[in-house]
Amino acid sequence: MPVRHPAVAALSSSARPPRNLHPVAWWIWAAGLATAASRTTNPLLLLLVFAVLGYVVTVRRTDAPWARGFPYYLWLALTVIAIRVVFRVVFESGVTPADHIMFTLPHLPTPRWYAGIQIGGPVSLEAALSAAFDGLRLACLMCCVGAANTLANPKRALRVLPGALYELGVAVTVSLSVAPQLIESVQRVRRARRLRAGNTKGLRAVRGIVVPVLEDALERSLALAAAMDSRGYGRSGTATRASRRLTGALMLLGMLGLCTGVYGLLDGTTPRLLGLPALLAGAVLCGAGLMTGGRRVRRTGYRPDPWLAPEWITAGCGVVVAVTLFASTGYSATQLNPSLYPLSWPPLPLVPSAAILLAAVAGLAAPRPAAVPGPAPGAALPASPDTPTETAA
Repeated sequence: MPVRHPAVAALSSSARPPRNLHPVAWWIWAAGLATAASRTTNPLLLLLVFAVLGYVVTVRRTDAPWARGFPYYLWLALTVIAIRVVFRVVFESGVTPADHIMFTLPHLPTPRWYAGIQIGGPVSLEAALSAAFDGLRLACLMCCVGAANTLANPKRALRVLPGALYELGVAVTVSLSVAPQLIESVQRVRRARRLRAGNTKGLRAVRGIVVPVLEDALERSLALAAAMDSRGYGRSGTATRASRRLTGALMLLGMLGLCTGVYGLLDGTTPRLLGLPALLAGAVLCGAGLMTGGRRVRRTGYRPDPWLAPEWITAGCGVVVAVTLFASTGYSATQLNPSLYPLSWPPLPLVPSAAILLAAVAGLAAPRPAAVPGPAPGAALPASPDTPTETAA
């Protein structure tokens, strides 16, 4: 048996055709980072999560329109932090003697029934930092969702949805693709006006950009409606009224059981039957409702996404991060939420930092994404073969 040289083997492995990672793996990875971010207000750990998100998105995103929105999530995150700090500064809830006063705003008197919150007054450094850390945590959660939307193909994500949720999944996918398509239309119109020596900036250029963008959006909507109608979207098939009522009852009771179970687990004073048993019963009822509702939909898919070693590694990294910050083993829980009294530099715990950095392995384990061919300027977008079809059963 011939033995290949290691360099030849490495070259052949690197020459393998690229493929897109399974969308569920990206969502599990992002959900793990979001869970970890929700457990801490340590700014060092949150900035570490931002760094991991930025690295993985940079090395593993595609050139598709839906994969260009992560910078906008970053701008939205900065806006959230700024709004959180401004509200905390304006609506100050009180100052303690240990606070460090930075400046004083004009104070507006409030009625007695509005006691506990004052408008204006002295602004402390501790209050501003507390608001900034809370806003940073919320911004990190938003960027985790943005990273999942950037890395996971929304059309391929429809494949893993149950048949009963197919129509809802299509609606969510269409809504998620609106903003990237509008951005793409604006860029194309501005490029065309620049080639024709037209104005691309200022108020005069707004009219020349808005009208073509709206016309393009209308054409896309008509093409999408025709494609959805030809693929049987919204048809009930052979489902009877009794089966639809059974599906609705199972889903309603299942959601009620899930809500009751979650409340029972969070509140320790409730009976035990309202905790884990109610949660399991609700999950079983929801599963039965999804199964009965999915029988009326028969779907076909072209080139199903495989679940191989890169998917296991990517999803496992997200699970490890979430479990590590939930377990609170190997470090103190106070290191995740450092106190601002007295003011000091926040600690950097070793175990959570290593777990968050482990999530960056997803950028190395995930395969190189496949290139997305762009359509010709002004051409209608063809129906993607990755989109599953729905037919009446």
